[in-house]
Amino acid sequence: MDARQKCMDLVDLAERSATSASQTLPSETKVQLSQQLRQLNADLGDLRESSRESIFEVRATKQNTAEARQEIDRLHLQLQNLYYEERHLQGEISACESYEYFPLREAGKPEDSHDDEKSLMFARINHELAERETLEQQRQELLKRKQGLIADNKKRKDDLASLDKDLETFIDAAKPIQKLFEKQY
Repeated sequence: MDARQKCMDLVDLAERSATSASQTLPSETKVQLSQQLRQLNADLGDLRESSRESIFEVRATKQNTAEARQEIDRLHLQLQNLYYEERHLQGEISACESYEYFPLREAGKPEDSHDDEKSLMFARINHELAERETLEQQRQELLKRKQGLIADNKKRKDDLASLDKDLETFIDAAKPIQKLFEKQY
């Protein structure tokens, strides 16, 4: 029998005893009422305990779910970082693969020559040094050109500033002539 049904029975018993309020309740009815009330209180206690346990279980489940979600988010972020790193490394690999190494023909050696790794590396380093020196020379030439353009710009700026002063002097000198033309005859 569930708690609701017990409550309903207890209410019915109480109503029957209330209708006969003019009469005193028989001791058997009082005992029965007392037993049912005790049983009802015990059942309510069990219900409260079950409710409390289910609330704690729900909280624990929510906590476990939140922790699992955080772990999944952390792993997903780590995966995205790995994808990014993979794309970056693939770009670096393709850049290295497209780099033109020092060709062996330029050194005057046939392509089927079987030199050891040290001499090949030495030849490549010397070639890279020559390329860097060429690039440095180009950089120096561009730097000189830049300095020349800066000096030219400064000279033109100074010329414009002096032209501004000359114009002001010209305007001041032309004022008497302007006044002469403004006179009406």
